[in-house]
Amino acid sequence: MVAGHLREKNGIYHIVLSYTDENGVKHTPSKSTHLPVKGNKKRAEEMLRQAREEMEWNLAHATRMKESGLTVLPEELPFTTFLEDWLKMMKSCVEATTFSGYAFAIRKRIIPYFDEHYPKLTLQKLTPKHIQDYYTYELEVNGVSPNTVIHRHANIRKALQYAFQTGLLDHNPADRVQKPKKVPYETYPYNADEIAQLCELVKGKPLELGVILAAFYGLRRGEIVGLKWSNIDFTRKTITIKHTVTETNVNGKMTIVEKDSPKTKSSNRSLPLMKPFEELLLTLKKKQEINQKLCGKYYHHEYDEYVYVNEIGDRMKPGYLTRGFPDFLKKHDMRPIRFHDLRHSCATLLYTNGVPLKDIQEWLGHSNISTTSNIYTHLDFSSKVASANAIIGVFSDG
Repeated sequence: MVAGHLREKNGIYHIVLSYTDENGVKHTPSKSTHLPVKGNKKRAEEMLRQAREEMEWNLAHATRMKESGLTVLPEELPFTTFLEDWLKMMKSCVEATTFSGYAFAIRKRIIPYFDEHYPKLTLQKLTPKHIQDYYTYELEVNGVSPNTVIHRHANIRKALQYAFQTGLLDHNPADRVQKPKKVPYETYPYNADEIAQLCELVKGKPLELGVILAAFYGLRRGEIVGLKWSNIDFTRKTITIKHTVTETNVNGKMTIVEKDSPKTKSSNRSLPLMKPFEELLLTLKKKQEINQKLCGKYYHHEYDEYVYVNEIGDRMKPGYLTRGFPDFLKKHDMRPIRFHDLRHSCATLLYTNGVPLKDIQEWLGHSNISTTSNIYTHLDFSSKVASANAIIGVFSDG
């Protein structure tokens, strides 16, 4: 609240304001109106009103700037500088893997575009058309997929929503932009015969555990590498998924991220320990004990609690699975798929063997059934073929 009054000094009206700034410091500045006292009271009162309103506006913006960590007035703040400031703020608000995604999109793609095409564009001058032009450029010039542009839109909108919430903008321009249509993800998982062939080929190989856990249990890469011996109950015959190990790019350096909370709450799940996999795990446990004795002081005990380690005790890196798997398939003349597609293969086998989508959702640890349904809608095709064969059978009989 800004208080104020008029003071007469040497026959001239002066405006005196009284307020406390965003740092709690009290101020009482005085400014001449240059209006003679005689016959100018109403004009001086109007100038006082305007001065109070202007100071209240400036104080409000100063408070918002302090809250947002900005150092210049919003109307002077370059859009790309705002994005960088927002990114720095988000670093302490989200997980490392999430921040890595934000940082790559903003610093490597979004900021370079606006620095080149609109170098003097301020946050307050940003329009929906500026954003729309960026999306068009990515789609038509750089050949970026619509789904990637949708992800970039989410980054931009989130940053601008923060600007709106803190009063730096009076609306979010990203809300007025037309996003490209999302392209459904197409996956071509292995069938039962291909899975059986793959499992035979990886026996005794470093990839064996990763392939088994992905193809049969549908585990994600981070869940596989993060599996601990304490997560396996050989008495109750269960495998519990509640720890992940992932890698992400932080400031240009690959960083390993360990956490006990999985991707979503539903990701924390228990699965039955089936006999063939129990035997595999017991074999691995015995092998680790032998390797510890053979390597002696050279064995790395830092990862003793983890299941997926190599001969000297180093925990398998997440990148080993995604990079080594395609090479393994090529070497053995198998149809190329991504390592993550083994998870889809698991869902395919479950579905084609009559397991309901709800049960598949819980097996894979999806947060909601729509995720399961959207990814695996192609699985319905087999039932449609069966229906078509039933119908064609009627015509054939005729």
